[in-house]
Amino acid sequence: MDVALQDIRRHSLGDVLRRTATRVPAKTAIVCGSVSWTYAEFDGICTRLAHALRARNVAPGDRVAILSRNSHAFAAMRFAVARMGAVLVPVNFMLNADEVAYILKSSGAKLLLVGTGFETLAATAAARDTAVADTIWLPGEEGGSAPEGMASFDELLGSGAPDASDADLPPVDARTLLQIIYTSGTESLPKGAMLTHEAVLWEYVSCIIEGGMAATDVMLHALPLYHCAQLDVFLGPAVYLGATSIITGQPRPDVILPLIAQYKANSFFAPPSVWIALLRSPQFDTTDLASLEKGYYGASIMPVEVLKEMQVRMPRVRLWNFYGQTEIAPLATVLYPEEQMRKAGSAGRPALNVETRVVDDEMNDVPPGVTGEIVHRSPQLLSGYYNDPEKTAAAFVGGWFHSGDLAVRDAEGYITVVDRKKDMIKSGGENVASREVEEVIFRIPAVSEVAVIGLPDPYWVEAVTAVVVLRDGHAATEEDVLAFCKSNMAHFKAPKRVIFTDALPKNPSGKLLKRELRRRYAS
Repeated sequence: MDVALQDIRRHSLGDVLRRTATRVPAKTAIVCGSVSWTYAEFDGICTRLAHALRARNVAPGDRVAILSRNSHAFAAMRFAVARMGAVLVPVNFMLNADEVAYILKSSGAKLLLVGTGFETLAATAAARDTAVADTIWLPGEEGGSAPEGMASFDELLGSGAPDASDADLPPVDARTLLQIIYTSGTESLPKGAMLTHEAVLWEYVSCIIEGGMAATDVMLHALPLYHCAQLDVFLGPAVYLGATSIITGQPRPDVILPLIAQYKANSFFAPPSVWIALLRSPQFDTTDLASLEKGYYGASIMPVEVLKEMQVRMPRVRLWNFYGQTEIAPLATVLYPEEQMRKAGSAGRPALNVETRVVDDEMNDVPPGVTGEIVHRSPQLLSGYYNDPEKTAAAFVGGWFHSGDLAVRDAEGYITVVDRKKDMIKSGGENVASREVEEVIFRIPAVSEVAVIGLPDPYWVEAVTAVVVLRDGHAATEEDVLAFCKSNMAHFKAPKRVIFTDALPKNPSGKLLKRELRRRYAS
């Protein structure tokens, strides 16, 4: 394509922010702690930061890692990095130094953006044979100051000329790499999913249309922005539309509930574990949640009993289930508000811009009710795994992306995820879907959370095991749980053991870490 024509047709993430700022310059874009930016201010800040990054020898295509909780600075650096053509590498801040170093080294990150509280972790990880040559400190929502000798976000912003223009930056082609997001690693070492500007912007369109999002929304962003769900299903579409984003790095009920009331937020996303925590909070029934109209959940399946409770205690809130994975940017299927009870437990049907099938090992569509693997085709999909051609080839066998999730499709085309391939339990020669067992256990009134795993067993090979968290003030015994299961499911599916614990291990996006449970209880 002719370079001039390519520039005229430009459509990158940085262009999206500029267009929104042109449409609604005076509208509030970002609120975080005491910081509040209009869209005109947000756009200008991102342009100045992009120029400042170039002055620090960050070039288009360079990888810029970010290790930080949510903040206004995180949001600004996300768009600034995109605007100047570099590649963002968000890093899970709950990883240890070895795990962070693995991502830094794997991605070849040249610059590391470090949020408050993670200075030691960042320094330790970066020193372990990585390409990191520069670090910049980012303030959190409470403010703070950079450690001695480390450049700060404010200094970086101050070094960019106030009259800087994005017209002075080289155009960014939509087909170029926008980000490398490493999979959560619940089963194996993280893989770097490469996503272009084009793929992510196609996904924004799907989210906006399927999720009923609007420019009038006031969205609360509390789940970690390093995860693509909060970053690209909610923050990105909010900027695309010109909605207002309230950002916090503290996804706790005592923070979330007051913020909804203070800013009259009408839109909120959280995984089931966080929605459950909100329902159990003593503040829930005393907080004014009248503004909340749109509720989204994902990352794991919402237990049907919890879904029923949400609809009773939050009758004004319309709920959407968004299912997907990092590799599809990440929205793949959607279950609409009017379908929540009729198709309770389902992940819905393919979203706009996504084709989804449920297939057997030979890539044949399985009949309704038969378990198969979910596969996708979509312009939202990753371009491949960074520096891993073997895993890339394996993921696209047969011309479709293989999700690794097992599901059944009903006669109407609704998909219900039954398990990860590696979470299917083979007990006594029979396949047991952990999620089916979990749904039954959730019907026990004393149960707050449950995860079902397979543990090594000399007789069963894998013993179906339930790890249970009880509700405060409630009691149950192993015998109670086993008896309930045996009276509500086939005996071969019922747990052989019940383990009680105070909390289930999760990553910051709310996904259960069953790998950690298997390791913890293997003996």
